[in-house]
This record gives sequence, C-alpha cells and structure tokens, in this order.
Amino acid sequence: MSAPERIPPRSVTTAELLARGELTVRGQIREASNAVLHCSVSHEGQEAFCVYKPVRGERPLWDFPDGTLAQREVAAYEVSEATGWGLVPPTVLRDGPYGEGMCQLWIEGVPGADLLALVDGEEPEPGWRAIGFAEVGEGRTALLVHADDERLRRLAVLDAVINNADRKGGHLLPAAQDRLYGIDHGVTFNTENKLRTLLWGWAGEPLTDEAVAVLTSLQQDLTASGALTERLTGLITAAELDATRARVDALLASGKHPEPSGEWPAIPWPPV
Repeated sequence: MSAPERIPPRSVTTAELLARGELTVRGQIREASNAVLHCSVSHEGQEAFCVYKPVRGERPLWDFPDGTLAQREVAAYEVSEATGWGLVPPTVLRDGPYGEGMCQLWIEGVPGADLLALVDGEEPEPGWRAIGFAEVGEGRTALLVHADDERLRRLAVLDAVINNADRKGGHLLPAAQDRLYGIDHGVTFNTENKLRTLLWGWAGEPLTDEAVAVLTSLQQDLTASGALTERLTGLITAAELDATRARVDALLASGKHPEPSGEWPAIPWPPV
C-alpha cells in the first residue's frame, strides 16, 4: 500500500495574513499621536509582525471630519499599489482586539541610510536637494536637504496624488533590498490642497517619463469604472475621490512636480 500523497502547505499571501490572521498585541508605540499597537499576526502556520491602529484610538481632526484615519491609510496603500512602485507597506482594514482599524506589515528599517541632512552653506552638494533653511539655535541657520534619490522622487509624486499633509522624515523607512517605504498616511486625500512634505527638492521641475506613464495609468484606473475607483470607494468620500482625479489631471497637464501653494505651511512640524 503506497503512502498517502503529502499536500504541501498552502502559501498564505501577505494580504491574507494581515486580514485573517490572529492579532496579538505585543506593545504600544507611545510617541505616536494616535493609538499605535505593535502586534504579531499568525495564520495557517505563518506569522509576521505588524502595526495595528484601531479607529477608537484616533484623535478627531477638524479638517479631516469624514471617514477615519485608518481608511485613509488603506486608501494610500491602494494608490501606491496602483502605481506599481510599492511605496507603502501592505495595509488592510480589519477588526482587531480593539475594534476596526488598519493593520500594516511591520517594516524593519535599515540603519545608516542618509536621506535627510542639515548642512552649512546656501546650496546643496551634488547628490542632494534643498528643502529650505532651518534654525539650529543661537541665531544660526542651516540648509535642510534631502537625498537626490529616485525612490524619494517617486514618493514625492505619490504624495502629490494623495495630498499628503504630513510627510516627515520619520515617515521614511529605508528597508532591505534597497527598498524605501513611506508610512503614516492618515492625513491624506483632503479636498483642499494640504500638501506638506520634506520632499520639495524637485518642485517645479519636469516629471520623469516614468512618472508621466504612471500618472496616465492612474488616470485610467480612476475613471468611474476603473479598478482603483472600485477599491477606493468606501475608503474615502466621493468628493475626495473626485479631488484625487483632479490632482492626477493637474499633474499631467502641468507636466511638473507641484510647488508650495503659499496658502498652507509647506513643511510639516516637527519635520522629523
């Protein structure tokens, strides 16, 4: 009698693991302004670490009255995936120990990646882009710069599309295999221009051919019957969805990276 055929274990996708896995709270990230819990998630023999942000732990924001921060985080991930750049860690909306919230794969940052710096002088060195001048104490100022890095440039385009109001240095996560992720996208998709970012180094410059191609694809995905429209519906309001379409159209019409509007502080505070 032959031995029974062994069926290999089914491979669980990251999305399945995050959405269906059992969440176990391991600790709290206390420096965050809203409730952020460090968790493990396990499903069908696979396990990973993740961040769980329950909706009940969100502080109300007068200028983001609709929906939840958790929904906006998931919407930012969906747009990132539609670009093909994979700039936001896998993120889902699910129930958890403290109710509905967003669950995002934990990314272990790689130390030593220089993306931001304060330098003397009025012009950045080669390989860097100027953000602006910052007070460093005792009446001194220094030039705040960010790396002239193609990964950051892609993230600058994504932020312009989702209208990110809080792109701080601490929200940039260099990871293994030369990857770069952006995190903390709760204050995005506002119908008014609220773009606040440290990534102004390409302001007013032409978009890359790659960015134009990605934005053109997004434009199609955001039509009434588009796949991205379907995924964003229910995460952000209809007005916010229309505003997202308008931002994509405006970027393609100008062919340039946006510049600060002057109507809203251009750089988040604190910047890191």
